[in-house]
Amino acid sequence: MTTVGSVVVSYILLSLASLGLLFVGSLVWHLLRAPPDPPFPLQEDRRQSVSRQPSFTYSEWTEDKNEDDFLDLDPVPETPVFDCVMDIKAETDPATLTVKSVGLQERRGSNVSLTLDMCTPGCSEQGFGYVMSPREQSAREYLQTASNILTEEELHKKALDPFILQAEFFEIPMNFVDPKEYDIPGLVRKNRYKTILPNPHSRVCLTSADQDDPLSSYINANYIRGYGGEEKVYIATQGPIVNTVTDFWRMVWQERSPIIVMITNIEEMNEKCTEYWPEEQVTYEGIEITVNRVIQADDYRLRLITLKKGEEVRNLKHYWYTSWPDQKTPDQAPPLLQLVLEVEEAMQSAEEKNAPVIVHCSAGIGRTGCFIATSVCCKQLKNEGIVDILRTTCQLRLDRGGMIQTCEQYQFVHHVMSLYGKQLSRAAEE
Repeated sequence: MTTVGSVVVSYILLSLASLGLLFVGSLVWHLLRAPPDPPFPLQEDRRQSVSRQPSFTYSEWTEDKNEDDFLDLDPVPETPVFDCVMDIKAETDPATLTVKSVGLQERRGSNVSLTLDMCTPGCSEQGFGYVMSPREQSAREYLQTASNILTEEELHKKALDPFILQAEFFEIPMNFVDPKEYDIPGLVRKNRYKTILPNPHSRVCLTSADQDDPLSSYINANYIRGYGGEEKVYIATQGPIVNTVTDFWRMVWQERSPIIVMITNIEEMNEKCTEYWPEEQVTYEGIEITVNRVIQADDYRLRLITLKKGEEVRNLKHYWYTSWPDQKTPDQAPPLLQLVLEVEEAMQSAEEKNAPVIVHCSAGIGRTGCFIATSVCCKQLKNEGIVDILRTTCQLRLDRGGMIQTCEQYQFVHHVMSLYGKQLSRAAEE
């Protein structure tokens, strides 16, 4: 082949090689630029609702994981029932998903829920009479008739089934008060929470020198029935605020109460109760309050107080239980049960045999309801060998709306009663 031919062939071969490289490069470039197929199809906007059930178990209130051991050690984790919403979109990296917690404020028992329940009463007024709506009538009938009698064995089994307890709890009407039932100017200044008011038919009315001033006779408190429907065994009330301290002590004196049970701290993120007792001595409207002695127990403080008005002197016991967080459950069951039994013993030995025991937390419905329900149910289980926690809860809510405020508290009452049943059985065997 001539030199010229060789040059031509070489040029052609180089041109073909260049074109091949360009084609391969273009192909690679397009492949890299195109997005890969997703491993699984995602909708443009997929929403999923996830409910987390309470994470505690009965054994978490006990020291030993054996159900037959009933001394407590392990703390109970926070157990609010959350409704969580996850927003998943096509452009979202699943590894960076966030969960928005919205259920704590919307679940039954929260302040928002209380407001919603009370702002939609569904009632009507005709003439001067009050007419209940079908919804209210149905709720009233449920509270008056609902019952679930449990033997000791059935109680132990039910206490270990959170799903049955949750379903039962959410069937119980709250029975909150419609704010329109109160037409007292300035009433808001005497309520710690504007949505939690005393049910009118059972509320405590303070005696007042000024009959024309309904505000002076008002206090956010209700008489609560006890075991067997006995009237005025307890008074459930809110934790006093600064401008109701005098009213609180007026009530203590008026009702001749020998015992106060306080189940809240002074502050839990914000103020839950004002410190209404003195370090040593103070006087409110002629009532002299003197703290004589403070006894420190493991889970509460007991103050021995003397009340004096004129020539009359009375003794008062003030139990301050501090191991119970707001809208939750205590870390341990035995201390609360022990307190209930000690207060019951103090009631039996009190000078005033038929005077009500005053119980309060912050709102006067959650922890207060648990304490009173436990006290009532302990008497029933001891005297009858059976217990009806559902019936007791309904009785409490007929007297004061919202008693036993959350599902977790309702479960906890069952756990405490199961513990008490075991203690009764062991005592009988010995």
